Amino acid sequence: MSIKFRKFNFPKLNFPRKKDDAHTENSNVKTISPERQKRIDFLNKYSLLFHVLLSCGLVFVIEWISRRSLISACGFVGGHTLAYFYNAFLVFASLTLVYLFRRRAFFRLIISSVWFLLGVTNGVILSNRVTPFAFTDFKMVSDLLAMTNTHYFTITQAILVVIGLGLFILFLALFFIMGPKYQGKIHYIIAPICVLLILFAGVPTITTAAQKSHVVASYFANIAQGYENYGFVYSFSSSVIDRGMKKPHNYNQETIDSIEAKVNSQKQTTTLADNEKPNVICILLESFCDPEEIKFLHTNKDPIPTFHKLEKEYTTGYLTVPVVGAGTANTEFEVLSGMSLKYFGTGEYPYKTILKDTDCESVASDLTKIGYSTHAVHNNGGNFYSRVNAFTQMGFNSFTSKELMNIQSYTPNGSWATDDILVNETIKTLDSTPNQPDFTYTITVSSHGDYPREPVIANPEFKVSGVSDEAKANQYTYYVNQLHQVDNFIADLTSALSKRNEKTIVVMFGDHLPTMGLQNSDMKSGDIYKTKYITWNNFGLTKQDADLKAYQLLSDTTNKLGIHEGTILNYHQTQMNSDNYENGLENLQYDLLYGKRFSYKGKDLYPAANLVMGIDDVTVKNAKQSIDGSQIIIEGSNFTKWSRVYVNGSKVDTDFSSDKLLTISSKDIKPGDKIVVNQLGSSNTIFRSSNEYKYSGK
Repeated sequence: MSIKFRKFNFPKLNFPRKKDDAHTENSNVKTISPERQKRIDFLNKYSLLFHVLLSCGLVFVIEWISRRSLISACGFVGGHTLAYFYNAFLVFASLTLVYLFRRRAFFRLIISSVWFLLGVTNGVILSNRVTPFAFTDFKMVSDLLAMTNTHYFTITQAILVVIGLGLFILFLALFFIMGPKYQGKIHYIIAPICVLLILFAGVPTITTAAQKSHVVASYFANIAQGYENYGFVYSFSSSVIDRGMKKPHNYNQETIDSIEAKVNSQKQTTTLADNEKPNVICILLESFCDPEEIKFLHTNKDPIPTFHKLEKEYTTGYLTVPVVGAGTANTEFEVLSGMSLKYFGTGEYPYKTILKDTDCESVASDLTKIGYSTHAVHNNGGNFYSRVNAFTQMGFNSFTSKELMNIQSYTPNGSWATDDILVNETIKTLDSTPNQPDFTYTITVSSHGDYPREPVIANPEFKVSGVSDEAKANQYTYYVNQLHQVDNFIADLTSALSKRNEKTIVVMFGDHLPTMGLQNSDMKSGDIYKTKYITWNNFGLTKQDADLKAYQLLSDTTNKLGIHEGTILNYHQTQMNSDNYENGLENLQYDLLYGKRFSYKGKDLYPAANLVMGIDDVTVKNAKQSIDGSQIIIEGSNFTKWSRVYVNGSKVDTDFSSDKLLTISSKDIKPGDKIVVNQLGSSNTIFRSSNEYKYSGK
């Protein structure tokens, strides 16, 4: 083999050496046995072939873990062979990075471990939900940490994960110090060029060819099915690169002006007087599914009689949602914004990406323009899914999260607040603005998973049959009993609203099916991406059933009310049956979120709101010593379990006694100090503060 040949042939970067060559894998030649030296030389000579085999093996193991079945992994290799090899090519391309370093074994281990751990993470996630692991999930880590001590994520599991990662990092450190080190010549020009060509020319070229030949798809209508058909490595990589919206091929001012002209020529004008505008209440029913929609499931009696009664008397239909088993915020985004998730990146959460810094027109901001006061209510954390920020960007006036509620009751699994508290909290929003119509968006949580595999309800009122597996039967038993509690909430809320002398319409919808492993064939609708919506009103609105997409729901509702406002709402109301409906919607979404806002004539017509957390003021009325002098009793109003006392601006340990009483240690305060009670969300976010009270020491 000539020197010249060795220099320019990339596959021979790891070349065999002459017997007298000092090049070895370890700086200490004398410590390497002849047998080990032979293995090292062999691997160096055929390192590219080794990478090919390693890549194929890694992809197979990752699919095995993700699918939790050896047979399913073999089925993927046999049924989607080209997709399997394409996934292996992506891993192989990443492994070429090792040729840039002397510690090739170490970096080979790092790259392989990253892929393996991503695959394990996907397998763990799929054991708890239907939606696979995507890059945007990294933005949900703070939400995951906020869910400790639920059936999803316990403190013990968190500790084990931390210990495991710590041991692995220690192993990597030792391997870096003691592991083999390539001593041969590194081609500092040719090697990087070859690696860059593979990563930045080879990968894009082969990916484009794979997409055009339908080996893989560039868009997943069903993300779970996409991962199933095209493999984890490609699908996850797509979620890393494919984020936000791609600029439509025909996006320009002329296109947007043409769309706006067509809408304006067909749209109607809102003519309702202020006293004729009804309150609009939109309710997200967490993981809500009509048990009658599941073919194999039977119950001893109807767990949701109120739902079925409203279904018969008022407008209803199927609602096509963008997620299944998880991803509430994405259905919510579609409903509130009127925008479709299909134009965003794989597995993306707009709340966690574009809405972080960009305001977004929504039904809340549209209704604000015509005199509505807009509110959100949710008996879970305000920072979950970054909702405080998202609702600010979407133009809501107020948001009452669990931190502003005096929650006393929790679901049988202890994970979630019950929904009965939402009746009064929703009514509060209407009472807070007596001279305005209201739009209130309420989010339930009682029927949220995870659903226990062991019985946790003694003598359940609703029993199930048709489920052969005992663990699954326990899950469905728990689920239908929780659905009944949600149904009670619906009954109580509509009953309370019927007693008010205000025109009101309520729109309720399931955000996604529960995480139960349901398949299309299990559903009467034939589609696991279809839930139901129902309505109620107290002013005789005609029943007009229709199947809708989630992003069409509120445009359909406002259209029936005679409300014709907003860029996206008006677009849906006028163009749903047009030939270019999908392309026009894509262009408008891009224009409003990523483009030049030609629709707004370059102006910011719907800026972020000054969101107020909660409806009721938190007040401190008095602070006095306990009888034994060991504590300071703080008297006031609207305290919750998330109230924390701050003395001179510093947080002190606080005990919650009731919505009127808090206690702190007398050691933490002295006469003349100033007291403020703050309502804290996760990460010590201050949502609302009380008045400042000066402690007298008496």
